[in-house]
Amino acid sequence: MTDGLLGLRGQAFTFRHDPFQGEAGEALLHCPDALVVMRGGTIIGFGDHATERARHPADMPVHHYPEGTISPGFIDAHVHYPQLEITGAFGETLLDWLRRYTYPTEAGFADAAHAARIARIFLRELLRAGTTTACVYCTVHEHSADALFAEAERLGLRIIAGKVLMDRNAPDELLDGADHGIPATRRLIARWHGRGRLLYAITPRFAPACTDAALAAAGQLWCDNPGTYVQTHLCETEAEIAWVRELFPESPSYLGVYARAGLAGPRAVMGHAVHVTEYDLHALRRSGCGVAHCPSSNLFLGSGLFRLHDAKAAGLRVGLGSDVGGGTGLSTLRTLGDAYKVARMRGARLHPAQALWLATRGGAEALRLENRIGTLAPGMEADLVVLDPQATPALALRTEAASDPADRLFALMALGDERAVRATYVAGRLAHDREAAEPHP
Repeated sequence: MTDGLLGLRGQAFTFRHDPFQGEAGEALLHCPDALVVMRGGTIIGFGDHATERARHPADMPVHHYPEGTISPGFIDAHVHYPQLEITGAFGETLLDWLRRYTYPTEAGFADAAHAARIARIFLRELLRAGTTTACVYCTVHEHSADALFAEAERLGLRIIAGKVLMDRNAPDELLDGADHGIPATRRLIARWHGRGRLLYAITPRFAPACTDAALAAAGQLWCDNPGTYVQTHLCETEAEIAWVRELFPESPSYLGVYARAGLAGPRAVMGHAVHVTEYDLHALRRSGCGVAHCPSSNLFLGSGLFRLHDAKAAGLRVGLGSDVGGGTGLSTLRTLGDAYKVARMRGARLHPAQALWLATRGGAEALRLENRIGTLAPGMEADLVVLDPQATPALALRTEAASDPADRLFALMALGDERAVRATYVAGRLAHDREAAEPHP
C-alpha cells in the first residue's frame, strides 16, 4: 500500500550550508538522479534514486522529470498583490510612483469582488512562477486580506500577509481612522493567523504613512500577539529617507523609528534596506530582523543598489522579493537574474548557489521558517518547484554548453522565467503543471 506516498524523480539542488559562508560551490548539493518522497504534505525521503527507491513500496507512484531540476519551492519575501495590475507602470521614482499609480489602484480594492478576483489571479501567477511561500501586502481594506487568505487556503499555499496600516500622507479613502486600523487587524489575526499554513503580518506600510501613535499601536499589537509577523519598508530611496528625517527628527535613523515603536525583532521583515547606514546594518542583525532584497524593483524604480554581500557579511538574514508592482514580474528566476546584475554593479559576483539560497533557504531564514521550508530534507514541508532547462531554444542551447551543474543553474537564472517552471508542488500536491490546460481565474 502506498498510503498517500508520492515520489518526484529528477536531478535536484539543495544545500549543505550557507553559500555566503566559505566556498559557494561547495555549499551546493547537486544530486544528478534524485528521488524526493512525500506523504501528508511532508518530505519523508530524499537522496539518490537508486538508494532511496528501495526504501519505499514498489507501487509508489513516481512523477519522473528526466530533463527537470527539482528545487525547494521559491520564497517571495516581499510582494504587493494589489499592485499586480500596474506592474511595469512607466517613468516614476518611488514616491511619485505611489501617488500616480499605487494609491489610485489600491483604492479600487474597496470593491470586495475586485479584491477576490485579483487575489485569485495573483496566487495562480505565484504558482506559475514556482513560488510556494510569499510575504504579501494587501490594501488598507480588511476584505482585501480576507480575499487573499481565503484563496491561499484553498490552494494550500504558505502565505504571510496583512492589511496595510496607514493614517497619514495618502488619499483620504486609503487612511485608517482614529483607531489606526488596529481593530480590523485584530479581527484578521483572530480569523487567519495559524490557520493551516496561513500566518499574519502586522503591516504598517512605511514610516511616512504612519503617525507615531499608529506605529506605537502596531508595536503593542505585535507584542500582544506572539508568533505574528511585522512587514514594512526600510531605506528604499534617498528621498524617502530624507522625508523620514523630517517627519521623525528625534529618531537617530530610519530603523530607529520602527525600533522605538517595538516593530523591530525576529519575524519582522524589512523590505529593500538599500541605503542603510553601517549602524543600521548591524542594528538589523542585533534585532534579528529579516531583510527582503528586491533587485528588480530597485533597478526599475531607480532606487539604488542593495549591499547584499555586506549584509550577509554582517550576519543578516536575507531573502528575495519580487516587490510586484514595483518589480517587473513575479518570476523568481528573472528576479535572480536582476540580483546578479545588481551585485555586478557593486563590483561583486553572485554565485548561482548564493542566488538559489536567497530564493529558498535564505528566504526561509528571513521569515524564521527554516525549520519548515527552504531545503530538501526529510521532515521539511513538501513545497517544491521543478525547473526545465530546455524550456526555450536559447535556454536549451546555453544549458547544452554549460560546464557543470552550477553553470546550468546559472543559465536558468540568467535566461529563465515562468516558462522554465515545469511544475510546482504545494504541501506534496501538484498545484501547477505547465503542460496542463488551466482555466484563467
